[in-house]
Amino acid sequence: MNKIETIDAYIAGFPQDVQTAVTLVRETIRTAAPSAEEKISYGLPAYILNKKPLVYFGAFKNHIGFYALPSGTAAFQQELSRYKIGKGSIQFPLSEPMPLSLITSIVKFRIEELSLELEKNTKTR
Repeated sequence: MNKIETIDAYIAGFPQDVQTAVTLVRETIRTAAPSAEEKISYGLPAYILNKKPLVYFGAFKNHIGFYALPSGTAAFQQELSRYKIGKGSIQFPLSEPMPLSLITSIVKFRIEELSLELEKNTKTR
């Protein structure tokens, strides 16, 4: 089995309907976080900002997994109540439209969180 090295290659490995959903999620993240670096990390598409993980996503048989780390998931508990969630994971069913505005809000929350963390670390140096 070949190691996936790009997000394009990751997406290409799925059926067309899954590719469409994953591409929408990718474009939503890229629009919300244009300066984030895209890469594959832990076998999943990952977005890095200020050298820190911003969010990850992954395609599965019945859902798109979205990983906003525990803080991103916790901050949107109410909005996410209709989805299956874990400590830092969210499952968006492929049988439903992707909640792109919610994904945008979560990504922007994480950007703000990382910016505050960077600011705090800069002041303590």
